Amino acid sequence: MCLYFFSCFIDAAASREPYGSINKTASQPIRNTMSKEKKDKNFIKKPIYEGGPSALKAFIGKNLRYPKAALEEKIEGTVVLKYSIDYKGKVVDAKVISGLGHGCDEEAIRLARLLKFEVPRTRGVKVLFHKDIKIHFRLPKKKASPEKAQAATILYSYTEKKKKEEEKNPPKENGGYSYTVTI
Repeated sequence: MCLYFFSCFIDAAASREPYGSINKTASQPIRNTMSKEKKDKNFIKKPIYEGGPSALKAFIGKNLRYPKAALEEKIEGTVVLKYSIDYKGKVVDAKVISGLGHGCDEEAIRLARLLKFEVPRTRGVKVLFHKDIKIHFRLPKKKASPEKAQAATILYSYTEKKKKEEEKNPPKENGGYSYTVTI
């Protein structure tokens, strides 16, 4: 009997089927009788800025104050920050990874601390999240000088001349007007 058991085991290993060919039915597919609910892939959900990335860019563009020292030196570039978000969605720590100096780093940290995120519940676990952000400093575009603006504008003036024909032909009763331009 012992030999028979081992021979079945060896045959099963050779055919890559458990327990040999016992209960082998090729015509019936194997069905999963118990259907499980799909679980969320991520146990811990990441914080989201309300409104998405476009709202985040708009917030930064609205609240960015270009430092005077950077304006005087005509400094422009990108500041990369790493910041931490607590379980309430508030930025608690911000560090400069690559900066520009001349006050741009401090302004980028100030902006990062103003951000507020929406953090989904993570089953009661208080988690500290870390994110990176790039804040771009671009010099403001120069406005056109007032002298050029006046030279580009065209002024029109007109004088009204009444002809005898217009006096003879009164306007139509339907309330319409007609204009004639002669140059």
